[in-house]
Amino acid sequence: MTLAGKPASASRTELAELMMPQHANILGKVFGGTILALIDKAAGACAIRHAGKVCVTAQFDRVTFYAPIEIGELVQILASVNYVGRTSMEVGVKVLAMNPRTGTQRHTNTCYVTMVALDDAGEPTPVPPLVLETDLDRRRHTAAQRRVVARRELRQAELADASPN
Repeated sequence: MTLAGKPASASRTELAELMMPQHANILGKVFGGTILALIDKAAGACAIRHAGKVCVTAQFDRVTFYAPIEIGELVQILASVNYVGRTSMEVGVKVLAMNPRTGTQRHTNTCYVTMVALDDAGEPTPVPPLVLETDLDRRRHTAAQRRVVARRELRQAELADASPN
C-alpha cells in the first residue's frame, strides 16, 4: 500500500502561551525547560497532523537559545515538517516572543525535532511522503536532508565509540 503524499502546509502548527510567574527560572526569566516542553508539544502536534498517527519524540538537536524570554511575554511556537523518512519526520520549530505592551516580537529559539510515527502496537509505522509546494518548503527540505545525513554519521560515530572493541 502506497501512502498519498501530504503538503507541509497541511500540518503546520502554531501554539501560543503567555509566560507567567510559574514559568520563571532563578534569574526571573522563562525556564529553558518550559520552552523545550512547548517545542516538544508543537513538534508532536505537527508530526501527528502529518502522519495521522501517534508520534513520539526520537531526538532534539540544535536547540539554539538566541535570547531570554521575559515573564509576561506571549510565546508563539511555529512548527513545520521539513523532511519525511520512512517512519520518521524532521520538524523545524521556531519560537517567537512578543511583548504585549509594545507589540515588539523577536525570534528567541530554533530547534529541530525528529518524531517517529507509531502503529497500534507501538512499533514504527510508515508516514506519508512530504509534498513540497513552495520555494521555502524546498529550501527547508534540502537543509533537512543535510541534517539527516549529519545525524546518521554522528550516530554511527557514537556507536563506534561505544563499542567495547
